[in-house]
Amino acid sequence: MGMDFSTLRSLISRFCAGEENCVDTRTVYIGHKEPPPGAEAFIQQRFPDNRIVSSKYTFWNFVPKNMFEQFRRVANFYFLIIFLVQLIIDTPTSPITSGLPLFFVIIVTAIKQGYEDWLRHKADNAVNQCPVDVVQHGKVVRTQSRRLRVGDVVQVKEDETFPCDLILLSSSRDDGTCYVTTASLDGESSHKTYHAVQDTKAYKTEREVACIHATIDCEQPQPDLYKFRGNINIYMGNEPVSRSLASQNLLLRGATLKNTEYIFGVAIYTGMESKMALNYQSKSQKRSAVEKSMNAYLVVYLCILISKAVINTVLKYVWQADPNKDEPWYNEKTETERQRHILIRAFTDFLAFMVLFNYIIPVSMYVTVEMQKFLGSYFIMWDDEMLDEELGERAVVNTSDLNEELGQVEYVFTDKTGTLTENNMEFIECCVDGTVYEPDAICNGQVMPGAADIDMIDTSPGPQAKERAELFFRALCLCHTVQVKEEETVDGIKHGIHQGKSSSFYISSSPDEVALVEGMKRLGFTYLRLKDGQMEILNRDDEIERFELLEVLTFDSVRRRMSVIVRSSTGELYLFCKGADSSIFPRVISGKVEQVKARVEHNAVEGLRTLCVAYRPLSPEQYEQVCHLLTRAKLEFQDQDKLVAEAYDLIERDLILLGATAVEDRLQEKAADTIESLHKAGMKVWVLTGDKMETAAATCYASKLFRRSTQILELTTKRTEEQSLHDVLFELKRTVLRHYGAMARDTSSGLSSEYADYGLIIDGATLSAVMRPNQEDSNSGNYKEIFLEICRNCSAVLCCRMAPLQKAQIVKMIKASKEHPITLAIGDGANDVSMILEAHVGIGIMGKEGRQAVRNSDYAIPKFKHLKKMLLVHGHYYYIRISELVQYFFYKNVCFIFPQFLYQFFCGFSQQPLYDTAYLTLYNISFTSLPILLYSLMEQHINMDILKKDPSLYRDIAKNSLLTWPIFIYWTVLGVYDAIVMFFGAYFLFDNTTFTSNGQMFGNWTFGTLVFTVLVFTVTFKLALDTHYWTWINHFVIWGSLVFFVVFSLLWGGIIWPFLNYQRMYYVFMQMLSSGPAWLSIILLITASLLPDVVKKVFWRALWPTTTERIQTKRRCLASEPSTIFMLSQTSSRISF
Repeated sequence: MGMDFSTLRSLISRFCAGEENCVDTRTVYIGHKEPPPGAEAFIQQRFPDNRIVSSKYTFWNFVPKNMFEQFRRVANFYFLIIFLVQLIIDTPTSPITSGLPLFFVIIVTAIKQGYEDWLRHKADNAVNQCPVDVVQHGKVVRTQSRRLRVGDVVQVKEDETFPCDLILLSSSRDDGTCYVTTASLDGESSHKTYHAVQDTKAYKTEREVACIHATIDCEQPQPDLYKFRGNINIYMGNEPVSRSLASQNLLLRGATLKNTEYIFGVAIYTGMESKMALNYQSKSQKRSAVEKSMNAYLVVYLCILISKAVINTVLKYVWQADPNKDEPWYNEKTETERQRHILIRAFTDFLAFMVLFNYIIPVSMYVTVEMQKFLGSYFIMWDDEMLDEELGERAVVNTSDLNEELGQVEYVFTDKTGTLTENNMEFIECCVDGTVYEPDAICNGQVMPGAADIDMIDTSPGPQAKERAELFFRALCLCHTVQVKEEETVDGIKHGIHQGKSSSFYISSSPDEVALVEGMKRLGFTYLRLKDGQMEILNRDDEIERFELLEVLTFDSVRRRMSVIVRSSTGELYLFCKGADSSIFPRVISGKVEQVKARVEHNAVEGLRTLCVAYRPLSPEQYEQVCHLLTRAKLEFQDQDKLVAEAYDLIERDLILLGATAVEDRLQEKAADTIESLHKAGMKVWVLTGDKMETAAATCYASKLFRRSTQILELTTKRTEEQSLHDVLFELKRTVLRHYGAMARDTSSGLSSEYADYGLIIDGATLSAVMRPNQEDSNSGNYKEIFLEICRNCSAVLCCRMAPLQKAQIVKMIKASKEHPITLAIGDGANDVSMILEAHVGIGIMGKEGRQAVRNSDYAIPKFKHLKKMLLVHGHYYYIRISELVQYFFYKNVCFIFPQFLYQFFCGFSQQPLYDTAYLTLYNISFTSLPILLYSLMEQHINMDILKKDPSLYRDIAKNSLLTWPIFIYWTVLGVYDAIVMFFGAYFLFDNTTFTSNGQMFGNWTFGTLVFTVLVFTVTFKLALDTHYWTWINHFVIWGSLVFFVVFSLLWGGIIWPFLNYQRMYYVFMQMLSSGPAWLSIILLITASLLPDVVKKVFWRALWPTTTERIQTKRRCLASEPSTIFMLSQTSSRISF
């Protein structure tokens, strides 16, 4: 009965196949053919089509969805509420004053986001409508990519991209292989080999492929690019033939076919179920420290706004307690007004005051900040110093939201290979049984000048040594996945041409392998090709040797080795294995281990990448056993990866050591100078790499991460094997803290203590133990906290043998530490993507490992050396500019609205506006917005050459120093002071001069216009005083905005506008300017407002100058010596104001 129920359950699961949660596997019918009678039941499953959707909106949901997203922002929602209040109740200002700025912001943002989504739609359509060749009824039919279905048989030609995830059925090559580049998926630009199903590789034409009758059982879609398991059942006779499928049979969407004329494959994952689509990692929204400060300031100003409204509401009802003041004879209340409840009246008045004072919250600041970030990002992209002529690449900005964060970085996490180094491998030497062989420089197939002869250190090895050396050379010529390109060009670039003659060119998934095979070529053994399962080698005697390739035990990051099993022309069987020393030495049973190990350690200290080579002769019986092990493991559907790994482990044993190789990966140009500059700027640099400790440490010394005086602390597996992790951690902590305690004592007692810095080296295994949440020893304490304490006191940290996920964990740990430092991660490969996404700022390098890191980064630069200018110059400028922008916006809005608050004390708290509606609306949009926007784009408070030469200036702006609470309070108090001077200055000066020359009196609109005029001139002059870098554009915008204000006021009050219901400003501005006392008042009040800030700056610079201010003063003195004329130039960065 239980059996019946299980059968029923499986049938129900099969019918529910459209829902991925119901079944773990899927069945694909090749060519949509039903299985033959007697096989399993044919149940057509539902799968998605092949459309890719990366867009966010559709035509129908754009408006509601975009509006919802925009009004989720607190500032936008707040202004919407204010606008609605103005519409509903009788408020002192027109709804236009709030509505116009709000809808301007909303419409501009909606257009920007709509345009970006339209581009995404356009890109999606280009992908979904691209032509694809599908085999139908024995013919190739062209259709659109979006029409592909699971089970369709697809033909892909050379240099075409795979339209979906395919199982390779056959290829134009006789051995059923094809070559693929997966740079768009995993960042690896080199060629990889994929294999067709053994029983279908002979089907070469569309007619033959259409005859294939088979089904595929495979796992449901999952994002891991390197894992796939399944089985194919081919119905050829009475009994179906079952073959296992692995990742080497799966061609992924987005990869490109290379060096193969065509392939046939069957679609198994389509559209958003393809591995590429499942790897679309939506970047978490990164917010800069400046944005967080803005939001905090916004909350403070919201509290100020509510306080003002409450105070005015309370004082209004205190004022109205006297009936004569509540209902004067000229303004008696209606009966309806008298009957309204006092709480309703008070609430209505509170809302009215909120509307009147709401301009203290600067809605236009968000638009200005967005524009500043967007436009400012072009300065990085236009920077010619960050152009790499060799690559023809400029810096790229993928997100402009983090520009100012570049000026706040405290920790830099960098990859080693391809980031600090060139990822350009050069074969240096090989050691065979203690004998060292050194060919002249070979660099990725390019023979360096003067490399004509072979140079051996031991020129007279004995016969046995010679035989062993030749076996070693043969091993390296056979144990690899290198492909041979016969043509003279690869991807349009000429390769493999030496001394005018065309020759073969090697391509591989690993640049190390190419360097090794090229090195063997220089030593007399040339790998020619793999043809019909036969690997061909040209030996020193110009004889071609052929070896039958029987098995390839592929490289993986866990085993850290690869092997091949070959049969020589004489019938001898060999297993050749190469890999990291840590994975080869434990498996060796004979050979000159000590001599080779000594050479490997010597080369590692020199910073060379080392590999060990070993072999094992196999008897036919042993080979049969190996075949049986591998076949059984590969046919097992469940735990296939585990069983294959176990089989490899059993096979790669009892090896005989042959020797080792050394390959150099050179440091990038100016990498050491860049790291030294970052150290001087106060940043801590960590190198996170998968390389072995000795090699990585040598690179760290070469790049000046570690100096010769640096005391190295080791937290490695080797040390934790001798002592417990607990003891090692506490010992290191005591060492570091004892030193810093002694230093502090020496400093306090006046003794000079020579600064000795520490460098920490940790490996991946030890890091896993440190990060483990539950330690077995309950007395161990919190390892993570102790580790962080040690790291804080180290100037540099090297993490070696790191997995990609561990890199991200390190970054996350530092981000979450109690100081919450700003982190930056930089790398060039797919293995760096996780840490790039995790860090506050992620930077990709346009290296040789594809563009995965570049696509997932916030910024991309051609070389590591460009990081120096990006942080020390661009980051510094961006932070200075935006911090002034934020503080200035709040300051000018306090100046703007505080006189309105004071005015209520003189108008009976009647909510009477001080300024005209036009002034209220245009103050932030027109009169004061352009000067600060231009300042935030062009200000250079210090020459960029000085910023590069003196990295310590970066420390002046560290830890968000220009947006701290004391500075924010200073700007706010300055704004309140200016507002009081403007209001009461105008009030007292007008007290005795209330008549114009013709005897007319000034009214309340003239008073408000006078205050507003002083306000506009004061805040604009304040910005002019803060500007250090003057160009003709600054002059045009700053003085032009003042001229625009005057011209607008003359036009607004000088013409009868037919569309206005009232014209209360008619002739007001002209009448004010016709009065001499008004001119005097404007000049005096502007001077009185600006004077304290100028005096404060003079005294502050004289008594407590920062490093930046000292340099500014020095530059001004130097600039004023030759000439007192202002040097105004847009291209020069000389400070002259």
